[in-house]
Amino acid sequence: MSTSPAYDVAIIGCGPVGALAACLLGKAGLSVVVLEQELTHYPLPRAVHLDHEMMRLFQTAGVIDRVLPDMIDTDGHLHVGADHQAIRYMGTVGLARPFGWSNDWFFYQPELETHLRAGFAAFAHVSLKLGAEFAAIDQDEHGVRVGFDQDGTAHTVTARWAIACDGSRSPVRKALGITLDDLDFEEPWLVVDAHVDGPVAFPAIAGVPPEADLQRLSVMMCDPRRPATVVPGRGNHRRWELMLLPGEDDAAMMAPDRVAELLKPYVGEVPHTIVRSATYRFHGLVAHRWQQGRVFLAGDAAHQTPPFFGQGMCHGLRDVANLAWKMAAIVQDGANAAILDTYQGERDPHVRAVIGAAVATGRYICELDPAKAAARDAEMVARAAAQAGTPQTAADLVPPISHGVVLTGSAGAGERFIQPVLADGRKLDDATGQGWRLFAAATVPPAAGITTVDATLLDDAGAVVQWLAARNAPAVLVRPDHYVFGTGTPAALIAAHTAALGLMAETVA
Repeated sequence: MSTSPAYDVAIIGCGPVGALAACLLGKAGLSVVVLEQELTHYPLPRAVHLDHEMMRLFQTAGVIDRVLPDMIDTDGHLHVGADHQAIRYMGTVGLARPFGWSNDWFFYQPELETHLRAGFAAFAHVSLKLGAEFAAIDQDEHGVRVGFDQDGTAHTVTARWAIACDGSRSPVRKALGITLDDLDFEEPWLVVDAHVDGPVAFPAIAGVPPEADLQRLSVMMCDPRRPATVVPGRGNHRRWELMLLPGEDDAAMMAPDRVAELLKPYVGEVPHTIVRSATYRFHGLVAHRWQQGRVFLAGDAAHQTPPFFGQGMCHGLRDVANLAWKMAAIVQDGANAAILDTYQGERDPHVRAVIGAAVATGRYICELDPAKAAARDAEMVARAAAQAGTPQTAADLVPPISHGVVLTGSAGAGERFIQPVLADGRKLDDATGQGWRLFAAATVPPAAGITTVDATLLDDAGAVVQWLAARNAPAVLVRPDHYVFGTGTPAALIAAHTAALGLMAETVA
């Protein structure tokens, strides 16, 4: 590549993951080109669930006011056994919201994509090319060259890096020759989306906590006659995921009469309209390599997660948040480009932990033997009784970052940092700004590239000071993606930040 790349980043694919990447990078001031092969975004719902961390990323990207009106928060997950007894409850009613948002949010994907595209359209340095079909990719020590076809003509763009957000079939991944690690889970399911003008019906379920509202829960019917999930949605949108039984034909199960028969117990005579029905194979897959030189895989191109905790899209949004702040640090702050080599090491354990939990859950959900299902139910009811008083939510599945750009060994390193709501109604990130932030239980002089905050002056009912006290730490340094870099004295954290990013020592005040 004889000349400097035209862009900082080329994003291949403009689904929600690629669109959020463009929002984050654009807000950071990087020049971005987004290549999307379709002329319009997909008009039907696919993903439907996000968690609190994604809402916080929408805050970071400056798009929360766009997306929030078309989302609904709900109350968690309920698993129901073969005899219609609650066997697992991960509800959130009455629980604290330490990260500033409810744990579970549902949306309509075409609306979300529209809002995210509008978010990055506000940046003159972000360019979207529609009808741009990926053709080839190569790279050298200076950058990446991406070839694509548009309007019957071959084109090329150059960039410092490329992020492939091009889905589970990922032409970029295939072009790079990257293979997938099969985590040994594949089950066929029928997914039905509908607009329902009334409540969904459920059988009488024993053992449901009194605060639980079935209309506001994702309900997993672990019935060996046909496992099924009933998912709430924004407005009158509802989703059913129904396991296909051995010998059932995909096309026959998608036929309108068969779909109507399957939904009848849930909708009865309530007016409803089927939006779509499609069969899927739920997989657990992870790419062996997420990075090849200057090219990075993100979202479904890097991993595919069974949907039992609704974390598939969440993984992809975490991926690009991880990449975006590191790329911005290199371009804007002079950080060492080697920090990008921590990408897979930080993200792969997250993905595998959640996929492992989803696969384990999927195995018991998909149990078709009545005797084994009964034994499962008894075991899970006993386990729930033993854990009574210890709330469990799907958000607990994501482990801390164990190595990478973190101060390993310091208390709290790698955790997601809290976001209390202040007395004036603002959330912490809105009050203190984004980027690197150092919170201390005392006044700390300013530091280059880091916002310093005296936590004792925050009107947050003492939440940050209490967080520090619980870890016996005088200060905490939080990364731009809201994970804890580490705890310690302010001077030690500032020095560790300089070392971790490979910055020149004199840039630190």
